[in-house]
Amino acid sequence: MSPFRRRQQLADPETATDVAEATPDAAPVEATPEDAPAEVAEDAAPAETAPPKKRRNFFRAPVSAPGEGEGRPPWEARGWPTRPKLRRARRGYYAPLHRGAPTTTRQAEVLNTAVVAAPTDAEGVAIGRDCLSNAVVAHDPFTAYAKGLISSPNVLVLGDIGAGKSSLLKTVYVLRPLTLAGRRSVIFDKKDRGGEGEYCALVERYGAAPLRFSLEPGGTVINLLDPVITGGTGAKNQAHLLQVAAELAQGGAPLDQWEREALRSAYRLAMRAAEADERIPVLPDVLAQAGHAAEDPAYADLTPGALERLHEAGLGVRFLLDGLLEEYSGIFDGPTSPWVSLGEKLTSFDVSQLPEDGPAVPTVMAIANMWLLGTLRRERGRFTNLIAEEGWHLVGGPNAQLMRANTKLARGLGLALVVAIHKIADIPADSPAMTVLQEAQTVHCYRQSRADDIDRVVHDFGFEPGLAATLPALGDGFHLFKRGRDPEVMVEHIRSAFETGLTNTDEAMTRGGRR
Repeated sequence: MSPFRRRQQLADPETATDVAEATPDAAPVEATPEDAPAEVAEDAAPAETAPPKKRRNFFRAPVSAPGEGEGRPPWEARGWPTRPKLRRARRGYYAPLHRGAPTTTRQAEVLNTAVVAAPTDAEGVAIGRDCLSNAVVAHDPFTAYAKGLISSPNVLVLGDIGAGKSSLLKTVYVLRPLTLAGRRSVIFDKKDRGGEGEYCALVERYGAAPLRFSLEPGGTVINLLDPVITGGTGAKNQAHLLQVAAELAQGGAPLDQWEREALRSAYRLAMRAAEADERIPVLPDVLAQAGHAAEDPAYADLTPGALERLHEAGLGVRFLLDGLLEEYSGIFDGPTSPWVSLGEKLTSFDVSQLPEDGPAVPTVMAIANMWLLGTLRRERGRFTNLIAEEGWHLVGGPNAQLMRANTKLARGLGLALVVAIHKIADIPADSPAMTVLQEAQTVHCYRQSRADDIDRVVHDFGFEPGLAATLPALGDGFHLFKRGRDPEVMVEHIRSAFETGLTNTDEAMTRGGRR
């Protein structure tokens, strides 16, 4: 037994006897005033015994002395040193001592990489922020198509009126792509804003002039038989364009087989006569040849009864197109205006002053789209976004079949169709228009208030069924973004102060625009 332990036991009167009995042969230890207690009288106070000294645990976190940590941040609170011996510290005997540093929940997000991983890469145009991770969401249909992330560059924007669709189109698919080389935007501007289209100010700011279509003299003229259209898509599609114009003129009702054949005959005769005169044919030339099928050598073997039926069908088509030219004089009755060009990075077809009802707006859109395809085929080298905020006029009715027939051609020419639709449930699921819309591999879905619209979005575009409860609760500026087969991402669209001033469309209602 160590002397220290023996002295400690001898100091205790209760254990002193036991120690003596346990060591009978041991020499008596001479007690000193410090080690052995003296005889204490019964009325005297017992001597105080010092508690045994505890060995310090250097691996335990230091405890601040009372008052030393008050009013200080946790990482600056004073504590005992944890490295009293330098030699042991050098050998790693003690736990490392580092000064604390402040942290936040934002910094701690990196600990859960599966949740905070950015939903998109940085190769694209910035859209906004991911509401889950606060990461930037970026997308460009042409870049994503080149990387194999999507199979079609077409874009569909869905949502209620006032949810933020126009702001997204103007920034993500018009303004921001213009900062990239080799990009161009073409817009069908249908919303009236102070007597002109809402994009007119933006187009003029970029140094271009909007193409204004109006019933008043001096507006832009576009020719259905423009050679640019013929060179771009061929005579077959140009004849199809004439058919679309005739069907739109009779409220979208299709032509029967005799009327279609009579229209093709009038087209052939008009093209032949214009070629002989060495001039560009115009729509009145077709009207002049309608009802003259007997002069077409292709029908030389028809019976008089068949020729008479073709004659009557031709007259019916002539009356339809004649009414179109009479009602919308100055828009379709001459050569294309010389200022119609795609030389600028931003081009706007302003149809805001044309009647809402009637064939004028969809006919202008159909002709302009075909003219655009012809121009792109002749002038290659740029990627073009074609924006249609009132997309039904472009993809609905007789235009749908024309758009569907040119989808592959548009993809090869670097054209992305960007369409905005308010109520998707109003489009029949088996219609050609729905076929065109479902080809879009990029979908931005804003707030949907109607249950039938929500069901169609989830079913037709592959959204997660659980998001049906999220769609009606989305706030203004928030939407669900879906790219190809990637999962949906809730995005808040972010605009700069400059963009906010250019994209506000509610001045008349809010005196300065919605913020």
